[in-house]
Amino acid sequence: MTKIFLVGAGPGDPELLTLKAHRLIHEADILLYDSLADPRIVAMAAGTCEKIDVGKRCGKHSASQQQICELLVASATTGAKSVVRLKGGDPMIFGRATEEMAALDEAGIAYEIVPGITAATAAAASLQKSLTKRATARSLHFLTGHGAEGGLPAHDWVSLTRSGGTLVVYMGSKTLAGLAAHFIEAGMDPGMPAIAVENASLPTQRVFPATIATLPRLLSATTTTGPVLLLIGEAMSETDIATAARQLETAA
Repeated sequence: MTKIFLVGAGPGDPELLTLKAHRLIHEADILLYDSLADPRIVAMAAGTCEKIDVGKRCGKHSASQQQICELLVASATTGAKSVVRLKGGDPMIFGRATEEMAALDEAGIAYEIVPGITAATAAAASLQKSLTKRATARSLHFLTGHGAEGGLPAHDWVSLTRSGGTLVVYMGSKTLAGLAAHFIEAGMDPGMPAIAVENASLPTQRVFPATIATLPRLLSATTTTGPVLLLIGEAMSETDIATAARQLETAA
């Protein structure tokens, strides 16, 4: 019987794959992978594996979510022993796993979830900054900056601001100006440390330290091609803000 595995590819660095993910990718008969999956990870599949690029990425979809769900269900009827759906980061954190699990449940197809390292922890590790900090950041919030209609989601900005924890925003580079404005209107100090990290864990990683008030300008003056993660909160306060000021001067 065919079994489907929803596998987390991690933040990008192949060495951050779990051992289980590595084994399942190598054993897969069919591999459906996102564009965020590093090519070196996709290359771990056997030469006989059928590799299908579903190219799903924020703002750039070569396959709709419905089509991906249909492909998953169809793959289970091909006689393949193992089908791996490879998703960037962790499947259960902004990975649209709910829709895919629902489609498989409806079709009566068995599946297993294999977690992966999410970009937030990879970025924190590379920055050597804990996302939580005693007496400073007692909570951690993962948010999406990209709503279903393409705009900024309707978060409870006041509650998030009052939480005093670290805020991690996925897919927020395009809506950063509005996001920052909402936070400041909700009472966040304009000088709150904020860092943008592009391509976390990869050799092409870039870090943009700033404040919640200055980060939108800094990022808009820079061309980014990889996924960008935003880290906001006092736990990021040791960042060299002077670096951000120099970058702003250069961009002006």
